Amino acid sequence: MSLHPVVAEVTDRIVTRSRESRGLYLDKIHRAADQGPARAHLTCGNQAHAYAAMGDDKDTLAAGRAPNLGIVTAYNDMLSAHQPFERFPQLIKDAARAAGATAQVAGGVPAMCDGVTQGQTGMELSLFSRDVIALSAGVALSHNTFDAAIFLGVCDKIVPGLVIAAASFGHIPAVFLPAGPMTSGLPNDEKAKVRQQFATGEVGRDELMAAEMASYHGPGTCTFYGTANSNQMLMEFMGLHLPGASFVNPGTPLRDALTVAGAERALAITGAGNDFRPAGHVLDEKAFVNGIVGLMATGGSTNLILHLPAMARAAGVQLDIDDFAALSEVTPLMAKVYPNGLADVNHFHAAGGLGYMIGELLDAGLLHPDTVTIAGDGLARYTEEPKLKDGVLQWEKTDGQTRNDKILRPATDPFLPIGGLKSLSGNLGRGVIKVSAVAPERHVIEAPARVFHDQDSVKAAFKAGEFTSDCVVVVRFQGPRANGMPELHGLTPTLSVLQDRGLRVALVTDGRMSGASGKVPAAIHVSPEAAEGGPLARLRDGDIVRLDATAGTLTVLAEDFEARTPVVADLSANNDGLGREMFDMFRNTVGPATSGAAVVI
Repeated sequence: MSLHPVVAEVTDRIVTRSRESRGLYLDKIHRAADQGPARAHLTCGNQAHAYAAMGDDKDTLAAGRAPNLGIVTAYNDMLSAHQPFERFPQLIKDAARAAGATAQVAGGVPAMCDGVTQGQTGMELSLFSRDVIALSAGVALSHNTFDAAIFLGVCDKIVPGLVIAAASFGHIPAVFLPAGPMTSGLPNDEKAKVRQQFATGEVGRDELMAAEMASYHGPGTCTFYGTANSNQMLMEFMGLHLPGASFVNPGTPLRDALTVAGAERALAITGAGNDFRPAGHVLDEKAFVNGIVGLMATGGSTNLILHLPAMARAAGVQLDIDDFAALSEVTPLMAKVYPNGLADVNHFHAAGGLGYMIGELLDAGLLHPDTVTIAGDGLARYTEEPKLKDGVLQWEKTDGQTRNDKILRPATDPFLPIGGLKSLSGNLGRGVIKVSAVAPERHVIEAPARVFHDQDSVKAAFKAGEFTSDCVVVVRFQGPRANGMPELHGLTPTLSVLQDRGLRVALVTDGRMSGASGKVPAAIHVSPEAAEGGPLARLRDGDIVRLDATAGTLTVLAEDFEARTPVVADLSANNDGLGREMFDMFRNTVGPATSGAAVVI
């Protein structure tokens, strides 16, 4: 199948836009690669420090003839998705030693859990943790003793931060090893129902706690299709995982075999061998287009609309939100995974998962088939499924059939003909909306604005019974410069209750929603943000706001709107407490949401 003309057009547009920055990037990583294996340039004293604690591996390291892998780990045992990484370094070291090579833990990076900080002060550090992770990984790899890097990370900001670091050290290969999702617990629709009942006072905290604990119950990624699992999809579509690795449960023999195989593959693609695959060659324009198509086909997290441009910039690639919208228009929505459906990622994987989806999209001409991946040239390898037979890991072609068409459907008969993401523009600025779970009759909402400066004020108004008619809830001063752009996930139950009561409601914000945003229309990432005097700062209660996802517009119908003086909010409370005082530099230097809200690149 020839490449779809829109995919080709968007790719050409990105290549043209990125020509200068990508050229400079490639020159940089080629100069670094041309210097040869890093350890050859270290003094004996440098190397002695690096190898002092390596025991039996010292002689191999000092000889400098075998590859040395640098492990960058986001392990901690507060994040269920990252707890399995405790065992990974030893598996990787043993695999390297068996191959006559070596591996070292280069460093650790922080990994915060958005599930813990949702609606809490700590969420104001969440987005910036991506840049801290990138910087931390950069420090780890700066010792310059590694021939390839293995990155251990799964969740929301961790993978994007690690990709930024991998791109910055793009002269060496990068292999990402996932931990896999936890086994299925309380169904997500039942959990959501209890959350709504708690919001309306029908159940108490004990019932809510029991439902949450039954849902998030063991090691592994949360099983809904939020940002963490969208990250795993992305790594597979972009060729940084081994084929079929994303959604294998932790603690299983197959998971361990894939971890060992990832280490072996990292050793095979270093500059010391004949199949050199530096990360900067994997992370090209085509790979990012494939990632965006995967995001649309799966109905993935809106957070990736922030992260992908930031990741791409680190590799010299310039993305725009209109690229996402254009690819969404031609990419079918092939999956229904919570919050877009009732199934979780384990059900999605059992139905055929990413391998089936990649095969379908390749056949439809919606993916670049000729990308460089860690597994080999071409994306076709990613249609294969890993199997463990008699203790031996092998990949097999699947039959190309979905095993449950209520969860996963072919590209020719999708749930929706488009991916469900729209870019928005108008006199309120630029933003995005995800409509894959929004009923068609709610794609256009025109109603009076109710303006708030934080989500707690919205909840208080709801409890006071103030929402009795159609409205557009505007939550401003939630952008990256205002307070670090925390997720407003806590608004989902409240707004869902209003919608279920028959009201026509929508959310407009310069903040962001979780990867679990769903059935309520939400214009998010609106830029310029209110803290910079953006249009949202001129809105008043009662202004008629029109959110039109069909036409891609976000407007206020007020004749004097442009002449108004923007409101200036007192944001001093965002500047200290729980570490926020240390992030003042980040808030002052962060870029706009439309280009990824990036700090370090």
